[in-house]
Amino acid sequence: MPDSKEKSTIARKLPIIAIVAIAAFGAFTLRDVLSFETLRDNRDALIGFRDDNYPLSVMVFIALYVIIVSFSLPGATMATLTGGFLFSTFPGFLYNVTGATIGATAIFLAARWGFGERLGARLEASHGTVKKIKDGIDDNQWSMLFLIRLVPAVPFFIANLVPAFLEVPLYRFVITTFLGIIPGAVVYTSVGAGLGGVFERGASPDLGIIFEPQILLPILGLSALAALPIAFNFLRKQKGFE
Repeated sequence: MPDSKEKSTIARKLPIIAIVAIAAFGAFTLRDVLSFETLRDNRDALIGFRDDNYPLSVMVFIALYVIIVSFSLPGATMATLTGGFLFSTFPGFLYNVTGATIGATAIFLAARWGFGERLGARLEASHGTVKKIKDGIDDNQWSMLFLIRLVPAVPFFIANLVPAFLEVPLYRFVITTFLGIIPGAVVYTSVGAGLGGVFERGASPDLGIIFEPQILLPILGLSALAALPIAFNFLRKQKGFE
């Protein structure tokens, strides 16, 4: 029989285990459900529900977005497009960012509660290269957190997990998540806002738009600004100013 300490350890890991299990299940069962075709086929019903129940439709939409992000289900991009389609670029991107932030925070808390606190303590008590890397991240937490949100190449799920293992304060995680995902959210929400014309043409949305120079370069510029404090701190330490 496991003792109380072992039971507590298992209980702490249950939320993140549940997230991983549901994510794996959803990857096989929901891939075709949360799709462009589903939105296209149900657009009239969705618009009708929105027009008749606007406040309720906003709450339901955000709740569904939170569930998709919290359990890393396929369809986050389609949810963002749907937010633009139903609620326009503004306030649609605010609804998208709110749902994404709440869902990301749920993953962050589950990971930190299950594994992050112990791992963070071990990293803090470590020595040598591992300790230097941990200290470097701690010295630049704001910049690092903004950077992993702004750079399109960093998967959203990874950007939620890594801070949980590095003792990042909750308030700092929430602020950088909310603000850091706004540029990308605005781009995809605006694509969603134009889906009416896409449906009429029988075409598909251009999801690669974020990699167009006029979109990507400003985002990379913001990423460079976020990285400046990291570079400055590195150079200061290299020159022995501390």
